[in-house]
Amino acid sequence: MSRIISFRGLMADNTRETISLHTINGTTGYRIVKLELFPAKFGYLDQESTVTVFKTLGNTISSEVDFSNNELIAASCLSSDNAETSPLNLSTVFDGEVFNQDIEICHNDGHADSNPVNYYLELEQMPLDLNEATVATLKNIRNND
Repeated sequence: MSRIISFRGLMADNTRETISLHTINGTTGYRIVKLELFPAKFGYLDQESTVTVFKTLGNTISSEVDFSNNELIAASCLSSDNAETSPLNLSTVFDGEVFNQDIEICHNDGHADSNPVNYYLELEQMPLDLNEATVATLKNIRNND
């Protein structure tokens, strides 16, 4: 039986956060179901925030997103041009991949203002049998090489 857990936070420009999900036996799996962004102060001029979520640690913080990167599991961008326009929030979630290790969230504001951004992340938590846990752990190890 699965359940939804959520994480939220405020990230400064060019920062990363690690969400600790690993367990001793790796029999708890996770899948991203939602990633949303919201400006720290509504009405910032020229905010262009890119938030990426990786299933491995130590990735480059950048506003460039490469969908062919097998470590990337989600990406979202938020853009606002001036105080009169609403922010555009576009989110993408990849393949519904199940993972059982820590994940990393990176934020980059491509503009000179270096604005912070709020994130809200929902994960579906599910039990894994021994075979599923082994596969998820091996995928993570291979991505770290």
